[in-house]
Amino acid sequence: MRNERNIEGMRRFGIVTRHEQLGIGVSDLRRIGRPYRRDHALALELWQTKVIEAMVLAAVIDDPPQVTDRQMDRWVRDCDNWGLTDALCFGLFDRTPYAEGKAHAWSARREEFVKRSAFALMAGMAVHREDVGDDVFRRFLPVIAREATDERNFVKKAVSWALRQIGKRKAKLRAAATAEAKRIAQFDSRSARWIARDALREFARGKNGGDREFRSRRPGHRDRD
Repeated sequence: MRNERNIEGMRRFGIVTRHEQLGIGVSDLRRIGRPYRRDHALALELWQTKVIEAMVLAAVIDDPPQVTDRQMDRWVRDCDNWGLTDALCFGLFDRTPYAEGKAHAWSARREEFVKRSAFALMAGMAVHREDVGDDVFRRFLPVIAREATDERNFVKKAVSWALRQIGKRKAKLRAAATAEAKRIAQFDSRSARWIARDALREFARGKNGGDREFRSRRPGHRDRD
């Protein structure tokens, strides 16, 4: 299924990796992985191939309750592009009991895609974790503000993504996220001002549509490239 044209297309969207790349789309990988869901042992084997599509497939099929703290740290160190980072954190790692702690820990790391992982985790938890209380997300807001001045594209878009998904989780969190966005807007940083505008614009759209949930189920290119 290797597709050179798709590889070039992925690179144009910022998926540049030191790992082997085959150019297989995520929708195809999800279809391939469907019969193997929750196969933790197979996921570990796939990750070791260091083929980017096999690593994404590992994230698709792994079983969150069997994912370990050490595995999360090992795997996140291998991330060198947003596609792999988001596949891990928005659907696998965000469903583990370690997600909140890793989001806080990784947010303070310097490595670009480790830091992105922190905010992808926050976004994923806001969408997928109905069992998590509001206080968890309120504790994320000062972290978002602290890192809003990071000018790196893949970091700042993830910071915005986390802030927006927290604000879209429910009306009370939207009020808290809106207040944080307004505070961030006052920072002397182009990145921070962009993040604040991005969040406030999206919150206004949701408010105008009523208090119904308006969460996106999957990250879009605006959060990635």
